[in-house]
Amino acid sequence: MKYSRVFINSLAYELAPEIVSSSALESRLTPLYQKYRIPMGQLSALTGIVERRWWPKEHVLSDGAIVAAQKAIAETNIDVADLGAVVYTGVCRDQHEPATACRIAAKLGVLKDTAIYDISNACLGVLSGILDIANRIELGQIKAGLVVSCESARHIVDVTIEDMLADPTMQNYARSLATLTGGSGAVAVLITDGTLALTSDRSHQLLSASHLSAPEHNNLCQWGLKEVGPQLFREFMRTDAVSLLKEGVMLAKDTWEHFLQQQQWVVEQVDKVICHQVGAANQKQVLTALNIPAEKEFPTFQKLGNMGTVSLPVTAAMAHDQGFLQKGDNVSFLGIGSGLNCMMLGLKW
Repeated sequence: MKYSRVFINSLAYELAPEIVSSSALESRLTPLYQKYRIPMGQLSALTGIVERRWWPKEHVLSDGAIVAAQKAIAETNIDVADLGAVVYTGVCRDQHEPATACRIAAKLGVLKDTAIYDISNACLGVLSGILDIANRIELGQIKAGLVVSCESARHIVDVTIEDMLADPTMQNYARSLATLTGGSGAVAVLITDGTLALTSDRSHQLLSASHLSAPEHNNLCQWGLKEVGPQLFREFMRTDAVSLLKEGVMLAKDTWEHFLQQQQWVVEQVDKVICHQVGAANQKQVLTALNIPAEKEFPTFQKLGNMGTVSLPVTAAMAHDQGFLQKGDNVSFLGIGSGLNCMMLGLKW
């Protein structure tokens, strides 16, 4: 996929307010750690994640997305009448239906001819939303669109810790560890055709995108509901972290080769990369496999954990704000999500 008139004009975000350390989570697992003589500090040592952020209890997901969206509108001074689509792309949603995007769009006051819908694609949700809007713009259907997302890890981590204590086995510990990395936040990405009079100094041109999949590995990471009694369901998440990393890296290598060939770049022409933020092991193995020097990547997982769909765009926003991403840089967004799906975007910053 190649693009000639698609621009990212805002990457606005809202971080959850409550800071939760890895040591605080481990303290809740003391009986399990004592049983297997696991030293405290293993969670941070294995993942590189020192802390993450959570929303307060009873937080409404769409509220976080609304705040981020309002920031994007304020930053660019875009007329909401110019928004041809509002797309919510989080793994977490307010409810099954209607689309979470509906409440967000109502709060923003968009017009009746605005397309409003949700997209789900695991941790690639925001990137999928960006490409969906980009395709509409490239086809001349709309001038601008807003991709929003809000993720919350609090409940699934709480449930997982309860399950780890109820079933204190090393097997359960291993398949539950990845869940404990979860962080929370919200993001809004404004995409336009570049013709609108905006006040934002951002105008990052989307050049291309590559997408490959390996759906035979759909069972390596699952988050959903399981039946625990008559008409009683409980949330669960389990991850085969070792296999997920192995197969994810293989898929990333294939996608990277496809991306570079399509964009007609060599690795040295990629100035910076922004990766989906999972943890230290994932970062190292992905960058090594793609032959990308570590200094070309901007990590945030140490303090924010894995915020799902929100991780990559928030990291890009922070990298821009801190001067890591410079005007004119050739930038690649590298997204890998359970499924398995891999998506890579090329941008001129």
